[in-house]
Amino acid sequence: MRKVLWVEPVIFVYTFASSLTSPLAQQFLYGRLWQEQHNGSQAGNGSGGRCEPNGSSPAYHQQKEVQEKASLFTMQLDLSGAIPSLIVAFVIVANGDRQGRKRSLVLPSVGALITNIAFTAISYFSLPLFILYGVAFITGLFGGMATFLGGGFAFIADLCQDEKQKTTRIAVVDLIFGFVSGLAGLSSGYFIKGIGFTWTFVTAALLHVINITYIIFCLEDTGGVSEVQQQDPVSCKDTLKETFSGVYMLFKNAPFKKRVLITVLLFTFMTYLFTAFGGGSLFTLYELDEPLCWNEVYIGYGAAASTSISLTSFLGVYLLSKRLKDIYIVFIGIFSYIGGMVMAAFAKTTLLMFLVRIPSLLCFMPVPVLRSMLSKVVLAREQGAVFACIACLEAVTLTVSISVFNSLYAATVAWFSGFSFLLSAALCLLPLSALCWLLCTSWNEEDLALLVHEEVSSIESTDS
Repeated sequence: MRKVLWVEPVIFVYTFASSLTSPLAQQFLYGRLWQEQHNGSQAGNGSGGRCEPNGSSPAYHQQKEVQEKASLFTMQLDLSGAIPSLIVAFVIVANGDRQGRKRSLVLPSVGALITNIAFTAISYFSLPLFILYGVAFITGLFGGMATFLGGGFAFIADLCQDEKQKTTRIAVVDLIFGFVSGLAGLSSGYFIKGIGFTWTFVTAALLHVINITYIIFCLEDTGGVSEVQQQDPVSCKDTLKETFSGVYMLFKNAPFKKRVLITVLLFTFMTYLFTAFGGGSLFTLYELDEPLCWNEVYIGYGAAASTSISLTSFLGVYLLSKRLKDIYIVFIGIFSYIGGMVMAAFAKTTLLMFLVRIPSLLCFMPVPVLRSMLSKVVLAREQGAVFACIACLEAVTLTVSISVFNSLYAATVAWFSGFSFLLSAALCLLPLSALCWLLCTSWNEEDLALLVHEEVSSIESTDS
């Protein structure tokens, strides 16, 4: 069978299946916790819960209790798989330079398949929810989203020769991620109404099976095991040593300016993801609560609104990169996110909640541009190491941000449910401050290109 180098279909299917499962799982957990809280009673929306806008009603306080429990349960699940996911993301993506990228794509797909099978069994047989803690830990051993995206972006970087092409191609992947997430979110409500939770989980599982088959049999790898490695199998200890030494060498032998650039860019990337992940993770619970009281279809519409955001962010990167330096594009995207979060904090009507997406139209731009900036700082043979750092930071940031913001939401939902959104906007001062310092002191794309060229020349002269 002739193999291809198109990784975009893999990203499309994985993202659709995962994004279909995410709001589905939140609504499923919300409904099950409501039933457990009220001895199996079920009323109101399709999530199995009930939305009571009257603050003096006993049902209102019961509703807040379920909101808190759902938020804390989600946080505990994320923590259960955090540590193994972090280790796997770091090791697998970094070793992609020598052993290929396909492992970074196959393992998370298998883990996602296990998750959907577990949710199917719990939904169909009404099994207890605590089983999900074990499932989260086991699937964490397969890497998760951070490993998948780290491998996918490294795969793309391997195929790109031109720096502008790299920025655009990485932005295309983020466009796919945002567009498909919105499409899956829109579909999730209709899936629940049409075939219920159980068969929707089955559908997502089948998509992962298709994806695994494509990766194994149809996708050609961009890297591979060297002849020396084929002749002399490397032990697990040596593999870990090579992994950490590869990341360590990013900083040890690099010029001072390069070390500063990598450190500040990673800090900017991490802090922006912390605010974006944390604030965005609360939208479903916020929309289920009063006064919005959205059902599963409206939640799907809200998730689908991210489709327009990903599209406009991609167009923003594509057009602005022709006129502006990367760092200015990141500034614009962060201010776009701040505007959306401030508006979301005070959105009390359905119309206003949908309009939140307007100031947020460019908020996805910083993520692909920062990835591209980091990729441009390093040499071709260091792509796996830098994307391993990114994947590792994504895993840590995703887990910590969701845990922190879900805990904060549980503590503040009774008196002001929009507080977490305001905090998310305020925390954007951290990446903005880092970018301002970088802009005033170090960052110049022409000097950077010269810096990388000089490093390549230095390595070549040493080898000769």
